[in-house]
This record gives sequence, structure tokens and C-alpha cells, in this order.
Amino acid sequence: MADNIIRNIPISLPVTGEEEWQATREPLMTGWITSGPKVREFEQLFAEKHKVKHAFAVTSATTALHLALVALGVGKGDEVIVPAFTWVASANVVLYCGATVVFVDVDPVTFNLDTNDLKNRITAKTKAIIPVHLFGLCADMDAIKEIAPGIPLVEDAACASGAMYKGKFAGGLGDIGCFSFHPRKSITTGEGGMITTNDDVIADRVSKLRNHGAEISEEQRHHGAKPYMLPDFNMLGYNYRMTDLQGAVGVVQIKKLESFISERNEWANYYKEELKGLEWLRLPNFSSDYKPGWQSFVVFVDESKAPFSRNEIMEKLQEEGISTRPGTHAVHMLNYYKNLMNIEPNDFSGAKAANDYSMAIPLHNRMVKDDYEYVVAKIKSL
Repeated sequence: MADNIIRNIPISLPVTGEEEWQATREPLMTGWITSGPKVREFEQLFAEKHKVKHAFAVTSATTALHLALVALGVGKGDEVIVPAFTWVASANVVLYCGATVVFVDVDPVTFNLDTNDLKNRITAKTKAIIPVHLFGLCADMDAIKEIAPGIPLVEDAACASGAMYKGKFAGGLGDIGCFSFHPRKSITTGEGGMITTNDDVIADRVSKLRNHGAEISEEQRHHGAKPYMLPDFNMLGYNYRMTDLQGAVGVVQIKKLESFISERNEWANYYKEELKGLEWLRLPNFSSDYKPGWQSFVVFVDESKAPFSRNEIMEKLQEEGISTRPGTHAVHMLNYYKNLMNIEPNDFSGAKAANDYSMAIPLHNRMVKDDYEYVVAKIKSL
């Protein structure tokens, strides 16, 4: 490795190529471009991989979360508990339903929902809880279930394709799971999402809700005995369908998920070994109950010991060609929610600390050994 050569190492890059390109030929050539056989195949493969009964492809994890809450009947007068440190969509979907967001603090070590604070947030109006498996590390679902028996759990598994908790896959740990296939995730369809559930009633509602509320899908109608007859509509639905172009890419990508995670895990362990001597950098830490999906490698900068502030470190690494990002944002500190709910940054101290001091460093499947060595060397040289 030549330390004097400045690299350009993005925070993330998807792994797509000839296979994905060729996979789109079939829907393009057959003319079945909207949701159809390729989406169905992707759904089946995703469900098999995550050991769930049902999987429904949609346009994003945001629309997946929205449909999940609608399927549970969340509406005006209800409360939904959401971690204060997560991507803003986790909270936005609650407002889409006319319900009230109730923030819960996070554990600044795992960045996931703080189960001790959860006890203080549950009321008679709590209709659902959205545990976020942030950065691909599953939330402590058993502890959440013990604290909130009978309250539906909607897993925000946007970052957690292939992640496991106590031997079970994300997406089958709660009542509903919601995944993302944005390019920063381990597998991608450009944009896109997936809803998983083992509940037949929820599955039936989700299947209809994502397709305008139609009683049968477009594919079922076109291939049925009377394709000229329009379906009935018994509920208010949405157009949240994934296209078959995306589904075709998803079929290729899901088959690579295990190898992608295995490679990321190898290099995450490399980071942990090489950076463990830096007392100012707290590294990901979890028990053997967890098998993360490693969507991101997020550290915590202890500014009382660090040579520079978190933001200064990010700036210096950027000058060396290394992209970094804050882990994500504290939603309660965003102007919209701060003004809407009249809350202060320190009302959720764990989330505020994560907001101010978390830092994601590059970890993705287009990186090579020299890239990882370069990142480590530059961090150590600060």
C-alpha cells in the first residue's frame, strides 16, 4: 500500500454488474415491466432466506413502514413509539397515519432502542412500537416483548437484510418486518422495499393495500379466466408496487446476500482488531446473540480523548479521500419535529450523543484490502 497516494473511497457503493444488467432483459423483452413474475420470484426468495411465510415487495422501506402501520389499523388518537436516533422516515410514517409519534431514547453503545426508557413511553394509547435494527444490528427484541406484551412490533429492518438475533432472521422477530433496497444497503434494486410477516391476516391486508386496495393483483387478473373484468376494491389502498425491472435485479441480488454479509463481517472484524488501540474511538460491541448485516460500520468518537472533534475528523478524512458520515440523525433534533413537538435536544440524551459523535467509515463490497488498510492507516495517523 502506498500511503502517499490519496484514494477516493466512498462511504458505500452497490455491487451490480453484468448479471443484474442481463436480468432486466426478460421484463424488457416480454413487455411485463410492472409488478409481475419477477417481483413474485424475488418475494419468494426473500421469504425463504429470512424464514418467513410472506414477503411483499414495495417501492421503499418508507412505504413498507407506512403499509405496516395501516395494516395494523394505526390512526388518529393512537401513539407509535419510535427511537429518537434513526432515519426520519421511521417517524414520518406515523404522521402519515394521523397518529402521534412518541420518541424513545437509544443506547449509545448499540444505537438501538433503550429498553429501560421504553418502559416510560408506553401508555394506553400505544398502538405499535417500531424497533429499528440500526446499521444492521437487530434490536433486543426479547427484552422489548417482555416490556410490551401484546403491543404489535413493526421491525424497521431497512438496514438488516440477512441480519440475525438469537438464531432468527430479522423480519420474523416481530409482527411485521420492513426492509430497504436503497443503494446504501447490502443488496439493492435501486429503490425498493419489502414487507415480511408470518400473520396471514396482515399478509392479506398488505397484499391489497399496496395495489390500490384491489382484491386481486394485476398479474392475477391478466392471467385469469376473465382478464377484461376489473377487480373489486373494498379498502382505501396505495400504489406502492415494485416494478418487474427492480424485481429482476432483486432476484440476482438476494442470491448474493450471504456472501456480501460474510465479506463485510470479515472486514468489520479487521477494523475492530486494527482500531481497538485507539482509546478515543468506541467500536461496535455486541454479544454472540447477534449476527449483524453490517449495512454500515459506525463508531463513536469520544471527543474528551480524541485529537479532534468528530466533525474535524470527518473533514480530515475527507481530505485524504475517505468518505465518512454521521451514523444518522436524531429525529427529535430536526427542525420539523423539534417545532412540532416542542422538545429539546437533551430530552433524549442517548440520541443526542449518537447524533453528535457517531461516525460511519467505509464498509462495502467494492472495497479491497488496500482500501481498508488505507482507512485504518489514516485514522491511526490523526
